[in-house]
Amino acid sequence: MKQPPAQLVAGQPLTLVDAMGAVWADKWLIVAVTLLCAIASTLYAFLATEWYRADVVLKPADAKQTQGILSQLGSLGGLASLAGLNLNDNRTSESIATLKSRELLGAFIQDQNLLPVLFARKWDAAAKRWKSDDPKKQPDVRDGIRYFNENVLTVEEDKKNGLVKVIVDWKDPETAARWANMLVDRVNASMRDRALALSEYNVAYLKQELTQSTVVAMQQSIGRVLESELQKLLLSKADKEYAFKILDHGQPPRLRYWPKRALVVASATILGLLGAGFFVIYRYVLRRERMRLLRSPSDSPV
Repeated sequence: MKQPPAQLVAGQPLTLVDAMGAVWADKWLIVAVTLLCAIASTLYAFLATEWYRADVVLKPADAKQTQGILSQLGSLGGLASLAGLNLNDNRTSESIATLKSRELLGAFIQDQNLLPVLFARKWDAAAKRWKSDDPKKQPDVRDGIRYFNENVLTVEEDKKNGLVKVIVDWKDPETAARWANMLVDRVNASMRDRALALSEYNVAYLKQELTQSTVVAMQQSIGRVLESELQKLLLSKADKEYAFKILDHGQPPRLRYWPKRALVVASATILGLLGAGFFVIYRYVLRRERMRLLRSPSDSPV
């Protein structure tokens, strides 16, 4: 290995010429490291598991969507304002939280029997059992939820236009699209069923209170609240896209999302080149500093 010139080892500040000299002295080391990174990244890019991305574009089903239903109800549409129904209630945050919730994802994983799919390396397909007999090493639904949230499902909300995108990444394009569409259907059904159950409970309670009340003013107040709950119940039954209105269903992607082979190889090659170059320069600086410390005291400046 070539040594840097003696005049460059005298404790002087590092210059561009010094750096270039150090790089040139160890050029074959840099070439070797760069070539190794290029080969390793190429092997990874062609041997890595291919992932595909499917997405569903949604618009929150807020008051703007329910207004169309009200216009079809004729005179019943006026009950909303008369009964004090708030059509400006935005359910976006609640809907997104429901979509990513452990309850919804856990039910989805169990209904579709996805644990053997998500943890295929731990599953013996021939014997249809987990490879390990230790229950602690066998994935459960909690592991599936965590894996699904960290690796499969992504929910993006665009604050500017109010659109929501549900993204599913998986190793098979058909499966990715199917899961994305099924998750949106599930969150719509879950939110709708929850609203129906609440409205039905409120209606039953208000009807009971209305029959038991003997005060006219109280009956009128209960009647207005009852009309509001009946309106909510009617809207929930009429609107299947309760949480999200689907603008673009998920379609099986034609091209893989990962690995992006050209990007992987180019990035790894550049990083290898830069890393090797910085390592050579850093080693040169350390060597020069060591030589400066080993100089005799008589050589030190007064």
